[in-house]
Amino acid sequence: MTVTRSILLFLTAAIAEIGGAWLVWQGVREHRGWVWVGAGVLALAAYGFVATFQSDPNFGRILAAYGGVFVAGSLAWGVVFDGFRPDRFDIFGAVVCLVGVGLIMYAPRSA
Repeated sequence: MTVTRSILLFLTAAIAEIGGAWLVWQGVREHRGWVWVGAGVLALAAYGFVATFQSDPNFGRILAAYGGVFVAGSLAWGVVFDGFRPDRFDIFGAVVCLVGVGLIMYAPRSA
């Protein structure tokens, strides 16, 4: 699997999980209704499948790396959809997480 395909899968997973959680939040906390909640649940279920398309066979590695993508993606989602303005510590923390993703997923390993 190419690094590009792997990154696209991580981005797709982030959209499904973060978007799904946001839809549930909107449905419950912002009183937008059960249709929003249902759409969120479906998106969260889709996230569970997307991660399985990564080529690495280690569930723990994939989920750990995705954790870093989730951190950065959640901040970005907040900026785009909720008007959130991250401070320098948010941004630095997200960069640290993405460096961790790179190390976990793409560092050369012996066979």
